Amino acid sequence: MRTMSNTSRALRMVVCILLIAVLSPPALLAMLLCLPSRRLRIHIGIGYGHVLGLAMARTLGFRFDVKGRDRLRSQMPAIFVLNHTSSLDLLLGLAIVPFGACSVAKKEIALIPLFGQAYLLSGHLLIDRRRQDKAHAAMDKIAVVMRRLSLGAWIWAEGTRSRDGRLLPFKKGFVHLALATRLPVVPVIIYDAPARWPARNYDLRPGTLVVEVLEPIPTDDWRPETVAEHAEAVHAVFAEHLPPHQRPLVPGP
Repeated sequence: MRTMSNTSRALRMVVCILLIAVLSPPALLAMLLCLPSRRLRIHIGIGYGHVLGLAMARTLGFRFDVKGRDRLRSQMPAIFVLNHTSSLDLLLGLAIVPFGACSVAKKEIALIPLFGQAYLLSGHLLIDRRRQDKAHAAMDKIAVVMRRLSLGAWIWAEGTRSRDGRLLPFKKGFVHLALATRLPVVPVIIYDAPARWPARNYDLRPGTLVVEVLEPIPTDDWRPETVAEHAEAVHAVFAEHLPPHQRPLVPGP
């Protein structure tokens, strides 16, 4: 894969910043006008994300090939679980998250100029990943919002990006959400994103990112006593579908 030149990368990054600057104010205004309705603001935020994510991806030279795309809509509401290996994952999430699926992101995202404020105002969900002692309680609060507004969830199960592209152990938050809502879990597998945009650098290699939306996993028979086993079972689905160089060196939940 050919790495983008420094000049081209810099120019494209500038265009991306301009896209955020142009697209964010109208979205912020629309959300302010809909301030009493969190559900409507979430939908506006998703529409804003679709336009911004796709525009930024195209600007940087990326396209998305989503296999099983119809499941993003037909399975709603559901808990969509993704692996996380690249900054490109964020653009993918913005571009394809289905309407009615609220994102669950780390609270630091609110610090990004304009985009972070739009995310915060949209009513999508934030979690403090540093407070592991309160993670369960935070998921309970998120589940209350999901049930009240009939929402699904869009969540990166590892909690942070993998440095080497290999699947990390899964946090158990998505299992707690499933137990509280009884929504199915839908694995969304991202293939070889680090080959296009490696973690923690900007060596962009334009091309097509392949994504696969799998069949839903029912959670009706999941139990609180077996949270770790459910997380491990979903983790195993990802490990089975990913190519060898993305599979974990050590099996785990």
